[in-house]
Amino acid sequence: MYEILFSAINIAVFPAWLLLLFAPGWRWTGPVVHTALVPLALGAVYLGFLTLGIVFGQSDPEAGMSSLAAVQALFSHPVGLLTGWVHFLAFDLFVGAWISRDARRRGVARALVVPSLILAFLFGPTGLLLYLLGRKLTGKAGWSLDESGQVVA
Repeated sequence: MYEILFSAINIAVFPAWLLLLFAPGWRWTGPVVHTALVPLALGAVYLGFLTLGIVFGQSDPEAGMSSLAAVQALFSHPVGLLTGWVHFLAFDLFVGAWISRDARRRGVARALVVPSLILAFLFGPTGLLLYLLGRKLTGKAGWSLDESGQVVA
């Protein structure tokens, strides 16, 4: 059952990533990726797994976030692992959507955006790192994460 849930969750976010990669300006990309639709769905799934782990005891008794051993125990149970995985998927997609919006707003070349999105999908923070460094080096923006499009050195 856990494998089926894992696969279903992965399949559910994949279309959003495909839209970011191949159709960032398509009229349906905005409603699917740049609204609260996917984050709300992932948040509900996350809350469900969190509830199973905390309220219904579907976790290792030593699980927690106070030490490395406790975090290891947290991820030692399939529900804890799925909870963490949904957390990664939600935040990585949020970052990918931000990269896409920021790049369109600032006119950043797709040659930088696409590898950044692929890395964000596969390895989370490395995609953001590549995008921010590339954006800075190409003079498209400073280090600001300001949504207004202002360039801050």
